[in-house]
Amino acid sequence: MEQAGPRSAHGSAGAGTPDIRTEAVRVPAQPQAADVDRERHAAPGGTGVRGEHTHSEAPIPRPRAESARPVVQRASVRGQILDALRAALVAGELAPGEVYSAPVLGERFGVSATPVREAMQQLALEGAVEVVPNRGFRVVERGTRELAELAEIRALIEVPVMLRLARTVPAARWAELRPLADATVRAASLGCRATYAESDRAFHRAVLALAGNSQLVRIADDLHRRAQWPLVGGPATRGRADLVADAAEHTALLEALAAQDLPVVQSLVREHFAGA
Repeated sequence: MEQAGPRSAHGSAGAGTPDIRTEAVRVPAQPQAADVDRERHAAPGGTGVRGEHTHSEAPIPRPRAESARPVVQRASVRGQILDALRAALVAGELAPGEVYSAPVLGERFGVSATPVREAMQQLALEGAVEVVPNRGFRVVERGTRELAELAEIRALIEVPVMLRLARTVPAARWAELRPLADATVRAASLGCRATYAESDRAFHRAVLALAGNSQLVRIADDLHRRAQWPLVGGPATRGRADLVADAAEHTALLEALAAQDLPVVQSLVREHFAGA
């Protein structure tokens, strides 16, 4: 998968790091004491990460035009912010090792710090970020070893399932999933990493759902999401051609599944995971 390059603690890009080329959000002025007190008591239970310092924090780039999200609505604000943060993480706009505060991220999305903090806490539970007391949240730094381990685990879980499905699912059912495979090709042609990541997971969820095991789908999707996070020291993005080639493997997999070609199914799935 595509990876984002490392940054220093103050947000300066390391040597050779691609320029994101997006507009930075200005750092808001520090709130007054009364505002801080209101924010502290507004959080559930009066606890959580508070007093994040923003004066030395790196500016946050706005999403690229092709991956821009709609303006956040009142309904399900936390869920929308969580989706937006996940997209920014996958796109490399939240760099590994960098610390981000809820107030600055809130300004980026036009909401208060509270729903951002709640969404970041969920990302912390997922292992994408870690809490930095009195500062905010640091994006976890991951290396190629972790990515290889995730690929191995995914193969151990999904290969046997897909081989069983290849033997039992009628060809007509695989044909019904062709629109999802085509959607990944269209997303890849846009060159937008976040959009492709969503369509990629949707395709794999649909395939595994035919096994009739919701727990399997949930676990596999979590592993898949983690495999899409950026790596330290890796390239900021994969080229459009790489994404299109990755998406083409979905079509090839459907054809192998429909033909009950078990050796090809096994080979395609393992190679797909290794190159994700």
